[in-house]
Amino acid sequence: MSDTTTRTNTGEAEKRLQQEERTVCPECSGALVQDSEHGEIVCGECGLVVEEVNIDHGPEWRAFDSKEKDEKSRVGAPTTKMMHDDGLSTNIGWQDKDAYGRALTARQRQKMQRLRTWNERFRTRDSKERNLKQALGEIDRMASSLGLPANVRETASVIYRRALNEDLLPGRSIEGVATAALYASARQAGTPRSLDEMAMVSRVDKMELTRTYRYIVRELKLEIKPADPENYVPRFASELGLSDESERRARLLLENARQAGIHSGKSPVGLAAAAVYAAALLTNEKVTQNQVSDVANISEVTIRNRYKELLDASDASLTTL
Repeated sequence: MSDTTTRTNTGEAEKRLQQEERTVCPECSGALVQDSEHGEIVCGECGLVVEEVNIDHGPEWRAFDSKEKDEKSRVGAPTTKMMHDDGLSTNIGWQDKDAYGRALTARQRQKMQRLRTWNERFRTRDSKERNLKQALGEIDRMASSLGLPANVRETASVIYRRALNEDLLPGRSIEGVATAALYASARQAGTPRSLDEMAMVSRVDKMELTRTYRYIVRELKLEIKPADPENYVPRFASELGLSDESERRARLLLENARQAGIHSGKSPVGLAAAAVYAAALLTNEKVTQNQVSDVANISEVTIRNRYKELLDASDASLTTL
C-alpha cells in the first residue's frame, strides 16, 4: 500500500473520530445537547461543557412580544392558500408617503396610483386567477361574519382550489362553490355552522348551497362525518351566557338521547338548541325559548318538541339505572 493511500485512510479515520467526539461526551459517552442560548455544546448526562463560543444562527436582535418581533423581522409573511397567489406577489401600500415618512407630491401620487393599478392587473394574469381571487375574498368575508378560525378558512381555500383544478365550476356560481367549500371545511374542523347561518352571510340561497355542497363532496370524495349536536353546544351556551354546569348537563342530555336513538333523522342544530334550553331549566338559569331560537336560528316549536324528547330520554335512562 502506498504512503498516499495510507495518509488518506488515516485522515478519514481522524475525521470520523472527530465527528463521533462531537456527538458523544468524552467523559461519560452521553449524548451532547446544543445550548443555543449560551452558545455551548453540553453533555445531557453529566453537564460537561464540550464546546463553547459557538456561532448563533438566530437574529442579532431581541424581541419581548409578538408586535416587536414583527416590527424587527426582516422577512415577509408566510405563504398561505388564502390568497390566490399564495402571498408571494408584491403589494404596493396605500400610504402616499416615501421611505422617510414625507408626503408625496401630486405628481408622485399620480404615478404611484398608476403603479398600483398596473400591479393589481399583473397579480391576476388570467380569468382563472381572477375567479380564485374573488372566491377567496368571499370565503374570508363569510368566515369573518361567522367567527370561523384561520384553519377553517385555509381548508376551505384548499377545497375551492381542488374544485377549480378539477373543472367543477362550469354551470355553478363562484359564490355557491365558495360557500359550499366553507361549510364543508367548518364541518371537517368540528366547528360547524348550520345551513341557515351559511345562507344568511352568503350571496346564494339555501337550496343552491345544499345542491352545490352535495356535488362538491361527491366529486372531491371528501370524508365528512355527520354533524354532532354536541359541537354546537359550546357556542350556544357561550352566546346565551350560561354556566359550565349548564353546558355539562346539555352534553349529558344529548348523550342519553344518542343511547336512546333519538338523534336519528333529527336536525343536530335543533337537538343542540333543545339540550341547551333543557339544561338551563334544570340548573335554574333564566333563558327563554325565544332567546335560544334567536341564537340557534330555528323555530321555538322545534325547541319545544325536541326538549321534551330529550327530557323523556333522560328520565328513561335514570329509570334503567
